[in-house]
Amino acid sequence: MVTTVDGRATAGGRSGPIGGPGDRIMFWALRELCDAVLIGTGTLRAERYGRLVRDPERRARRVAAGLEADPLVVLFARGLDLPWDAPLFGVPEQRVVVACRTDAPEPPVTAASVSLVRLGKPTLVDALHALRGSFGVRSVLCEGGPTLNHHLIASGLLDELFLTLGPMVAGDSSAPGLLTGPALASPARLELRWVLRHGDELFLRYALR
Repeated sequence: MVTTVDGRATAGGRSGPIGGPGDRIMFWALRELCDAVLIGTGTLRAERYGRLVRDPERRARRVAAGLEADPLVVLFARGLDLPWDAPLFGVPEQRVVVACRTDAPEPPVTAASVSLVRLGKPTLVDALHALRGSFGVRSVLCEGGPTLNHHLIASGLLDELFLTLGPMVAGDSSAPGLLTGPALASPARLELRWVLRHGDELFLRYALR
C-alpha cells in the first residue's frame, strides 16, 4: 500500500499519483514473489488493472523461482458485480478467480480465463481456504483498497504490511486512509522489520504481532 504523509490512500481518486519511482520498483518486485494478487473491486474499477506482470523478464524470473509466469488474480465479489470492461478481462494469458455466492450469475465470456469459487456465505477466510485447496495458492499479495484491508486485518488474515510513505500531503479529509470501515475490535499491533529509502520516499515493512 501507499499513503501520503497525512495518511490518505488516494489523491484525485487514485493511488498511483502518490507513489514515485521507488514505489513502482517495490510494486513490481512484490508481484514477482507471490502466487496470487488479491484486488478489491473498487480498486479494480479505479485503477483499471491489466495484465499483472507485463515484462517478459519478470515472468521468466517467476518461472525460474518455481511460480507460474503470471500470478493469479483474486477478486471477492459476492454478487459478481464487477467492471467486466476492465482491461484485466481482455488479457488471454491472465487467470482470474472470483469468490462469490452460490446464487451469483454466470460471468460473461471474456478473453481472460475466469473461474468462480462459489461459497454459501462468502468470507475472506473461506475464499483463501478455497484458493489453497483448489489452486495451490500459498502466498497472496493484497493491493487493497482500504475496505479490503480492513476486512483482512479484522479477520486476522494479514501477516505483513509493505507501506510506502509518499512525499505528499493530500490535504483531503474525504479521501480514504489505509483502512476504511468500522472500528477494529482492538488496535492491530505492528512490528517494524525494515525501513528503506529511495529519494524522498520511505518504505516500511511491518509484521503483525
